[in-house]
Amino acid sequence: MGEYKKLNIKDWAVEDRPREKLLSKGARALTDAELIAILIGSGNLEETAVELSRRILTTVDNNLNELGRKTTDFLQAFNGIGEAKAVSIVAALELGKRRKEAEVFSKNKITGSKDAADFFQPMLGDLNHEEFWIMLLNRGNIIIDTFMISKGGISGTVIDVRLILKNALEKMASSVILCHNHPSGTMQASDADLKITKKIKEAATIMDITVLDHIIIGQNQYISFADEGMLN
Repeated sequence: MGEYKKLNIKDWAVEDRPREKLLSKGARALTDAELIAILIGSGNLEETAVELSRRILTTVDNNLNELGRKTTDFLQAFNGIGEAKAVSIVAALELGKRRKEAEVFSKNKITGSKDAADFFQPMLGDLNHEEFWIMLLNRGNIIIDTFMISKGGISGTVIDVRLILKNALEKMASSVILCHNHPSGTMQASDADLKITKKIKEAATIMDITVLDHIIIGQNQYISFADEGMLN
């Protein structure tokens, strides 16, 4: 009976090496492509898992945030990526977003525009559609609640100011922060953005509720109405 040859790392299939690298050096030592290769396990007849992962990343300019915006249909267009592999990639990227979201606020307190932007960025930064959210705060600027008020774009959606104030009053909020995203990445407030901000601010003032800010979220960037002097 012949003896099995013991394989060393150099003899391993290329797609298996990222796993050994993670075990020996830790996850931080791996490239984005190597991490994705671990998720998909194998490539196709022409490419190893690492090579296939590099090609996928190339189509999104090696930007994981951009990859996080893609659907399973986009991923399945690559030879070697079936439904199961596509789901694994999407699930892993979603976990990354949720981890960031969970880490942002152990204190649950807003001290400035960056805190509000950091809170909403994981929720809105990678979306392909527009959503409008409200954050309710108490007198100590502690977050009481957040909720979505509309989906699909401010210009095409009627923002129900009454619903915003109803929720704020019921939760005994002293102030609110408005937030929506610009999927296009354009970091400039539109006329519709300015008008709805003014409308909500004027209505809230009557109820002795302060609009502290309106944050517009883009991909890894934001603008603050308060910081830009646009709340006056």
